[in-house]
Amino acid sequence: MGKLKLHWQMLIAIIAATIVGLWSGANSELLGVALYDIFNFIGTLFLNALKMIIVPLVMSSIIVGVAGLGHSDNLGRLSAKTITFYMLTSLLSITVGLILVNLLVPGVIDGEAAGTRLNLSSPDAISEQLSRVEGRSAGDITAVFLRMVPPNIVKAASDGQMLGLIFFSLLFGVFMTRITKQFSHTMLDFWNGVYETMMAVTMFIMKFAPIGVFGLVAKTVAVTGFDAFQPLLIFFITVVLALAFHVFVSLSLMLRLAGVNPLKHYRAMLPALLTAFSTASSSGTLPVTIECVEKNAGVSNRTTSFVLPLGATINMDGTALYECVAAMFIAQAYGLDLSFVTQFIIVLVALLTSIGVAGIPAASLVAITVILGVVGLPLEGIGMLLVTDRILDMLRTSVNVFSDSCGAVIIAKTEGEKDILVG
Repeated sequence: MGKLKLHWQMLIAIIAATIVGLWSGANSELLGVALYDIFNFIGTLFLNALKMIIVPLVMSSIIVGVAGLGHSDNLGRLSAKTITFYMLTSLLSITVGLILVNLLVPGVIDGEAAGTRLNLSSPDAISEQLSRVEGRSAGDITAVFLRMVPPNIVKAASDGQMLGLIFFSLLFGVFMTRITKQFSHTMLDFWNGVYETMMAVTMFIMKFAPIGVFGLVAKTVAVTGFDAFQPLLIFFITVVLALAFHVFVSLSLMLRLAGVNPLKHYRAMLPALLTAFSTASSSGTLPVTIECVEKNAGVSNRTTSFVLPLGATINMDGTALYECVAAMFIAQAYGLDLSFVTQFIIVLVALLTSIGVAGIPAASLVAITVILGVVGLPLEGIGMLLVTDRILDMLRTSVNVFSDSCGAVIIAKTEGEKDILVG
């Protein structure tokens, strides 16, 4: 297994978990211990490991990303255009996902919440936790912004109030570059060290993802059989449709309005898209993306050298869309009718966390735990998302990379570049 790529290991784990879950059922025992309890222990241990790394990973990635932007001496007109474009496309993608998940309602099957099919805890068992989600009104929007500025940042992080931590990290990253260079460099080195360490820890934990997936899937199949796969299939279709709409309608329209031929741009970016799909890493695809945008699309190195690396760090359209749909799917599976305010919170947190998600495979799983924690939903639903996560990860990474390339071409157009080959 160790010689296989991670996605193949996870696929084997899912197949094995399905077979073992069907064979064992809910009441089988091994040496006097219920197999269901063993599966539950394995899955819970993996989820706990993911939760353990949330605070240092999100904090360090945001601080390093923002500080790197401020340290690059490019906070002028070009950076303003780039950040505005990336925020706009991310917001568009989240909106598309939110609309489709409300239309298709993948978490409801035959008029009933899919929680029992997915073997999620009953609402009665977690009523106190879920009560945080229900009954919110427009007046609670102010509470969202109050939580962004917590009086005690350490307590906010320990309580899972990630909005405050994200906002603090953004401020810290910005002002870290404005102090004396001696201290600024020291702080940047420190946070870079934390970031690189957390990346290593994250990848170490992801090596055990197949085992965690086995436990989570086997636990569900042992109780529900194949009933769990219908809502997951509808969830999968919802995400794919939303990603396709964003690429072929939203971004295509933006290219057209900028005077760029979308079909030519699709062809120009094909090598980068295939690389992104196969690696599921926008950072790993960056060299290919730069080559395609410069040689095939005709954008200058001045624009690509700034816009594309920044995009690989903060522009995660596909990831933000997926996070939003996933959170809504889990809420629907619990039978919750989320208010406008709660959905607004999901959109806001998806936008903020997409900035801090590193361009590595499966990093969005960490961001989803942040969103669920902020809106008060249990994290157990994440286990089922792992069943389809690898393919969707490849798809959303391709969307991330394509959005980066669109930003480079459109911004080059606004900068007056005349040699654009896809115009």
